[in-house]
Amino acid sequence: MRVGLTATMIQGGKSGVAQYVFSLVRELVRGGRVDLTVFALEDELGLFDYAAGGCRVVPVPRRAAPPVKNILWHQVELPRLAGEMKLDVLHVPSYRRLVRRAPCPTVGTIHDLAPFHVRGKYDVARMFYGRVVVKTLARRQKEIIAVSRCTARDIERFFGIPESRQHVIHNGIDHERFRPGDAGMDREEVARRHGLDRPYFLYVSRLEHPAKNHVRLIEAFAAFKRETGSDWLLALGGGDWHGAEAIRAAAAAADCAGDIRFLGFVPDGGLPALYRGAEAMVYPSLFEGFGLPPVEAMACGTPVISSSRGALEEVIGDAALVVDPESVEGMARALGELAGSRELAGRMRERGLANAGRFDWGRTAEQVEAVYRKAAGG
Repeated sequence: MRVGLTATMIQGGKSGVAQYVFSLVRELVRGGRVDLTVFALEDELGLFDYAAGGCRVVPVPRRAAPPVKNILWHQVELPRLAGEMKLDVLHVPSYRRLVRRAPCPTVGTIHDLAPFHVRGKYDVARMFYGRVVVKTLARRQKEIIAVSRCTARDIERFFGIPESRQHVIHNGIDHERFRPGDAGMDREEVARRHGLDRPYFLYVSRLEHPAKNHVRLIEAFAAFKRETGSDWLLALGGGDWHGAEAIRAAAAAADCAGDIRFLGFVPDGGLPALYRGAEAMVYPSLFEGFGLPPVEAMACGTPVISSSRGALEEVIGDAALVVDPESVEGMARALGELAGSRELAGRMRERGLANAGRFDWGRTAEQVEAVYRKAAGG
């Protein structure tokens, strides 16, 4: 079965969609049951070196990278290429790139419908496209994959596609990388690499305001510091995104500014040590269609404090200390509780490890492959 997967929207590998694409390609290649073609920007071909020999990677001109041009490329060039290559299935793993028509059955993955939940998440044009245009495109896909039950409910509510017509397939995690290890060695590594030489809370997410809720977390951390006199740090791992300047300004204005560290984008290889070295992962996002970082942290044996907004409730289960992401006071209290109780931290660690076992990229890829075969007619 010849399957095409477009990866021209992965933003240099620094997005959640990128992690989905990389993990899916890795497992599909490992399975070897699909003749896979990946369409990638010509300057991002190296990101798929790990799959060399297991799939075909077709270069796409860099001029097709800007959002509007990339949308047009998906509507015009991608269907043409799919026809020339006689693909049996075309998979688009981003709802903003779904194609209107193609010469073969199409599968679309929808990670979230955040524009319907978070005001000001994108500019006016992107909000309109995500709310109005994509609704029509989604209805034209042969099969729809939702990464969570929460996202599936949103697709039915906002796009009118019944859950019965969708496939809920959870994201996975790579248990070979994200697992407990030697915390002492990991702390030495993050101290050397990032200067985190004291206990730290960790938040891994792109610096996006207001959706990722960094500003309230910074305020909560400042309150925690005032109330406890603790020398703990707050480490923010992630590249700048929409509204990053507001986050940096909030950190600079805090009375504990010197204890807030911006780590920038953290490559995949550096994440496990960063998780394991943290005293706790804090994930106060206002909305998620899935939420990989808290589960990755759990798999590493790190206690988690999390919002339960969107799909997070579904993903974290009872394995995290849940906070109201709009309550600075509540977040500050949770930081203090976890920092002050080894018993609570140990309980969250055990629950987290058990919860993380529910998610595995190998199982995810098997289910996605089954969707391909259904789309192609069995």
